[in-house]
Amino acid sequence: MNTISVDLAGSAYPVYIGRGLLGDAGLWRKHVGTGKVLIVSNHTVAPLYVERLRGALPGRQAEVHVMPDGEQYKTVETWYGVIDKLVGMQARRDATLIALGGGVVGDITGFAAASYMRGVRFLQAPTTLLAQVDASVGGKTGINHARGKNLVGAFHQPAAVVIDSATLDTLPAREFNAGLAEVVKYGAIRDERFFDWLEARATAVDGRDPASLDYLIRRSVENKAEVVALDEKEAGVRALLNFGHSFGHALESVTSYERFLHGEAVAIGMVVAARLSEARLLCPAGLADRLTALLQALGLPVRIPVDLPVAALANALELDKKALASGLRLILLSGIGSAAVIGDSTQDEIIAAMQTTRDEQVEQGESPQRNSAPVQAGREEN
Repeated sequence: MNTISVDLAGSAYPVYIGRGLLGDAGLWRKHVGTGKVLIVSNHTVAPLYVERLRGALPGRQAEVHVMPDGEQYKTVETWYGVIDKLVGMQARRDATLIALGGGVVGDITGFAAASYMRGVRFLQAPTTLLAQVDASVGGKTGINHARGKNLVGAFHQPAAVVIDSATLDTLPAREFNAGLAEVVKYGAIRDERFFDWLEARATAVDGRDPASLDYLIRRSVENKAEVVALDEKEAGVRALLNFGHSFGHALESVTSYERFLHGEAVAIGMVVAARLSEARLLCPAGLADRLTALLQALGLPVRIPVDLPVAALANALELDKKALASGLRLILLSGIGSAAVIGDSTQDEIIAAMQTTRDEQVEQGESPQRNSAPVQAGREEN
């Protein structure tokens, strides 16, 4: 088992990584408080892992709340369902919530913990690659609004993160590949050696080689922890973790969160950002092609489908929560492993970058090709 510390001003919490940790009673005993326990999961993950987790909480009557499954359910109604469950349990400020699932479960559980009685303890037990390498670490919680992703939320750090890498054994290929987008992001913005390693090990990673996965998860969490320790509330360097996310969130919003998994949208968004970086002469020529090649090798989409209007994507960008009064902030690259927040890209430059990342026009009468099949209703990330 590897343990990584997320060191914040005045506090710290551990991230545990290893196989079989969901059933480690001693580990959970260290971090579950003395009050009532609520495990929050979804319809896909709960049948697989809830009983294993409950078995690791001997002597505790942990209750379970199963929420709908999918990004489209990251709503105020779903959040309220968790709150209503806590009220029905007569949970107090000594309660502990455990998020068992992917990023959506973690975000909603964390937001419920942040808002119930003005803040109670919660633990992350991420079961998808995307949640393990990114969403579960750093304390960002929240829900979506119909007009934008993550527009409502709070910073609320978990007491601990328990990453059982064995849960990846049940993760479908599409969801596994989606998680790799956030992994590539770390290499692109701050860790050139990690990016080089991913290029060299792409086949092993795609094949889920255990040793490669162990290193991939650990190095990703180390990168995330280092950034969060420097900037917990995203006042500066933490914004770099949003590389590709502004464009990705626009894709998700325009398609009502039903067409792309989050990591798929981020992968396309990173390519758009790299194309814009090249067009503005901020980075060497060929960088976008190199990034595109790695994403493709890891089974990720790299183009905007031709049937999605660029004008609609540009409009969705204006509502991105990372926009300031002075203009849209975008994370652009100066090289592999080096990024900066740039706020002076013109609308024409942004639209041109999206156009160059778009699928080529199809012949008249031919159906447009999609980067990925629609996300099935009732599916999240596991």
